[in-house]
Amino acid sequence: SPHRFCLHPGLSEDLVGTHPPGAHSLVAMSVGYFLEDFVDMLCNQKLHQSWELLFHHSVVIVCFGIAVLLHQYVGFALVALLVEINSIFLHLRQILLMANLVHTACYRLNSIINLGTYVVFRIATLAWMTRWLFLNRENVPPATYAVGTVGMAIMTPMNIILFYRLLRSDFFK
Repeated sequence: SPHRFCLHPGLSEDLVGTHPPGAHSLVAMSVGYFLEDFVDMLCNQKLHQSWELLFHHSVVIVCFGIAVLLHQYVGFALVALLVEINSIFLHLRQILLMANLVHTACYRLNSIINLGTYVVFRIATLAWMTRWLFLNRENVPPATYAVGTVGMAIMTPMNIILFYRLLRSDFFK
């Protein structure tokens, strides 16, 4: 997060070898969360309903797993976790839908906050990460660069499509 850059300025220069205390544990816990959620979806949802999220989780598990195992790119994974700030409002949207509260001020407010945090924490973060990867391609080993590039190439369109769906569903019914 932005305050992390203030508290740990080395992070803005080096997302490969530098990370604040606790960051490795946070990324490792995130791998655990994504693994648990992946298994839960496999067991409790139909594949045609959850294949996109299963695919998303697979990419995150591989990328974060590499960072955790190598103790490198933890800073990069930490930046990627900014995306999850939007998940709060994405999940709240699902809860409000399930509670049949679509036509309420609460749902409307959440829709606006959801889209705002989506642009800031999903789209802008993924764009920044893609830019960082491109600018640092000489400093990143080819295999890691390939994993990062494929990860960004998968996540960016997925997030743009989801943004379009949210926009269409909540604002252009």
